[in-house]
Amino acid sequence: MTSTRINPETLYPSVQYGFSHATLDEATGTVHLSGQVAWDKEYNVVGGSDVGLQARQALANIKAVLHAVGVGPEAVLRLRTFIVDYDVSMLGAIGPELAAFYGDAMPASNTVVGVQALAMPDFLIEIEAIATVK
Repeated sequence: MTSTRINPETLYPSVQYGFSHATLDEATGTVHLSGQVAWDKEYNVVGGSDVGLQARQALANIKAVLHAVGVGPEAVLRLRTFIVDYDVSMLGAIGPELAAFYGDAMPASNTVVGVQALAMPDFLIEIEAIATVK
């Protein structure tokens, strides 16, 4: 199996933390994206304590990875969203960000999972994605 690691220069360097932003399976055209958080390129948490703003940055990071493989949000097959101390009211902040991310494209499936914590204490949300380039 041939695969390509994807690490866009527009995103924070991740390899030092032991992961690539995505892996493209050349045989199937499937792109497996690592969970994206609200870090900008300089490791600043964007959005502070606002889960909606953190979602916006995580989704912008996903778009950057998708762009690096030549596709957009319409190529997303699945999302998995992890939210710290999840409460259903948080969907009101996240929903509009997902709508803006997809634009006119039909949203992919998404599972929301409440978690106790993420990799860094300031992260409120992490979004994984699977996409296709075929």
